[in-house]
Amino acid sequence: MGEFNEKKTTCGTVCLKYLLFTYNCCFWLAGLAVMAVGIWTLALKSDYISLLASGTYLATAYILVVAGTVVMVTGVLGCCATFKERRNLLRLYFILLLIIFLLEIIAGILAYAYYQQLNTELKENLKDTMTKRYHQPGHEAVTSAVDQLQQEFHCCGSNNSQDWRDSEWIRSQEAG
Repeated sequence: MGEFNEKKTTCGTVCLKYLLFTYNCCFWLAGLAVMAVGIWTLALKSDYISLLASGTYLATAYILVVAGTVVMVTGVLGCCATFKERRNLLRLYFILLLIIFLLEIIAGILAYAYYQQLNTELKENLKDTMTKRYHQPGHEAVTSAVDQLQQEFHCCGSNNSQDWRDSEWIRSQEAG
């Protein structure tokens, strides 16, 4: 006699299926949000990125876009794996979730470790940018970014207005 495999659908498995589908929809939306933050940073805050000496922070915006895309793909894969009930897709989904989880832990640790360094680097680099590159030929993007930063945050200088006294632009005839 041949084997007969019948899928037994119980209330518990149906509930789990829809719960996993709902989780994957939320996961997809979270990926969309991360990708949107990366795109927003690149589109609207790219002027401020020019004030930083290191290209690491620009790379971070691109990493957000890529990470959001990967999370969105994983969410769609999870939805497909849930409804089609394919073991291989579910295994791939589990592996991708595990990788994303480990990368989030690493990103959290790095963000915590480098937070203070970013603040210090930004202040030092902003002062250096203001004194050496503000209103200098070939640095129009920096000039625009400094002006926009000071207008948006209603501040003058990196620490205070005394930062401007060492500026090459202040010493020039253009400043008046």
